[in-house]
Amino acid sequence: MFGLGWPEIAALVVIALLVFGPEKLPQAAAQAGRTLRNLRQMANNAKSDLQSGLGPEFANFDPADLNPKNFVRKHLTADLEDDWNGTPATTTATAPAYVDSYAAEAAGELGYGEIPPYDSEAT
Repeated sequence: MFGLGWPEIAALVVIALLVFGPEKLPQAAAQAGRTLRNLRQMANNAKSDLQSGLGPEFANFDPADLNPKNFVRKHLTADLEDDWNGTPATTTATAPAYVDSYAAEAAGELGYGEIPPYDSEAT
């Protein structure tokens, strides 16, 4: 959960035993459990209040989706999941975009691989 292995957990138990003593350790552990339970309850209440306050259009809202790692993963793979039909979907990042050469010339845009004009008097 926090990247702790058995040796680290054993070291924490020994330190807790030394700090609190064998008489107060069960009371401290019970207090820590109650505090953790209260914090989880407060977080769940805040989440449900947020979802009820946002209304029915946000019924599927999950605050964990606001984590940047989850947000990017969700939006990068959404197109692939939506377009999945047995073969991998091509994305605009990997496939070259279609350029209408007539529209590009009319707008003064350069085509793929064209070199822009150089004006020696402008520099």
